[in-house]
Amino acid sequence: MLNLIFLHKNYIIAILVFLFLSIICQIIVGVIYHKLIWETEHMSSTTNKSLQQLKLKFSGCHKINERVSNVPVFVDKFISRIKVGALPLSFIKHLSGQLMLLAVLTAGIGACMGIVHNENFISIAPFYAISFLGLYFYFAVASLVDIPGKIKILHINLVDYLENHLASRLEQAELDMQLIQPESKTKNRAKRIDPDTAIDSAANTDPQESFVLSKDEAEELEHLLKEFLL
Repeated sequence: MLNLIFLHKNYIIAILVFLFLSIICQIIVGVIYHKLIWETEHMSSTTNKSLQQLKLKFSGCHKINERVSNVPVFVDKFISRIKVGALPLSFIKHLSGQLMLLAVLTAGIGACMGIVHNENFISIAPFYAISFLGLYFYFAVASLVDIPGKIKILHINLVDYLENHLASRLEQAELDMQLIQPESKTKNRAKRIDPDTAIDSAANTDPQESFVLSKDEAEELEHLLKEFLL
């Protein structure tokens, strides 16, 4: 068996490298999503930069637009933009599948080259064996890592925090500011009133405007004037 493997060692090494990298990509993506899920359980005290940026962006959008109309879409955009260095996680996930296909393609090329050189079935059997075993390990790791399930849990946790915790806190903070601002305005206006200016304004008022008689007083004054004149 080893002789058969070393007979096509270049193809076998390429297949194993592609399989290994494909499985490593799956594990890396799963570990990162698992860590993010754990961080979402402690969102108020998280030190994750991505989650902190999410909270700041949500707070800014909430202040500008008064509220975020579609929180699930907001969260989906955030999840799709999560990166490892300069590479998005979605790219690494797709890269894992592409590497697996490259491994299968390399195995097919190796088998075809063996057939072209009139090699028997036993000599090209390692290509088929490695392909089937590689596919088995790939899908086994993918099911254990369960990236779609982790993305769903992360989405639920983020939507729950933003809608039921952060949004209510922002609304309460805005209400508190609205209650505080009128009181501060009245205090500032009271402080701005100067007694000297109040006296000057009272002195500058027109006496005719301040001396206004009621209807009864006007009738009584008219009656007295008629008696005095007659």
